[in-house]
Amino acid sequence: MDLGLKDRVIIVTGATRGLGNAAARALVEEGAKVVVTGRDARTAAASAEKLGPDALGVGADNADPGAAERLIATARAHFGRFDGLLISVGGPKPGFLADTTDEQWQSSFESVFLGAVRLARAASAELGEGGVIGFVLSSSVHEPIPGLTVSNGLRPGLAGVAKSLASELGPRGIRVVGLLPGRIDTDRVKELDGLSGDPEAARAAGSSHIPLGRYGRPEEFGRAAAFLLSPAASYLTGVMVPIDGGAGHGF
Repeated sequence: MDLGLKDRVIIVTGATRGLGNAAARALVEEGAKVVVTGRDARTAAASAEKLGPDALGVGADNADPGAAERLIATARAHFGRFDGLLISVGGPKPGFLADTTDEQWQSSFESVFLGAVRLARAASAELGEGGVIGFVLSSSVHEPIPGLTVSNGLRPGLAGVAKSLASELGPRGIRVVGLLPGRIDTDRVKELDGLSGDPEAARAAGSSHIPLGRYGRPEEFGRAAAFLLSPAASYLTGVMVPIDGGAGHGF
């Protein structure tokens, strides 16, 4: 199937590693051009170089109030257009409520929540009909994950923002989608498994709750993201799509 992504320009934040990088790679493989971001400009540039000439790396922090406008302007200046945005950000530090300070809550809110809202707001002002905004969230939108209290608090709120934005932007032909990854085999998930003291046991236990019996591969998440951001998914908006091997048993 041709996803219709050829020469479309998508900004992917937090794309130097993990899920954002997997999505950027799949988009490029389908013919899109991508602006990939990371907090460190050199790391972002190196990640883009690995993706090839259809990728541009830009140093940007989602918590920076000026990042959104700068990224959109960069996409237009370098590639000549702007068609979509995938908002991905590294997960907040693991911890339980008693372990988490006000400062940690505040910094996570700025980067994970408010940063995403600013990016989406700027994109919605610039996109035209056929544009798309995607939010990389988490399966914690439906079910809290033990030991990830900050993420459990912020991700569901962003899902609500995404659904609200879908209703607001639908009349303009702009779609908004949410991606809810479960156990995808990234460095972040390996880190979380390692917190138990026995990563192999944690992985086995996690896999036992997944109907497909295994963790997802980053490229599987990337392909799902590319489809949802593509014109091939033109009648999907306001949806929260679990990419979790069936673990959520969602409809």
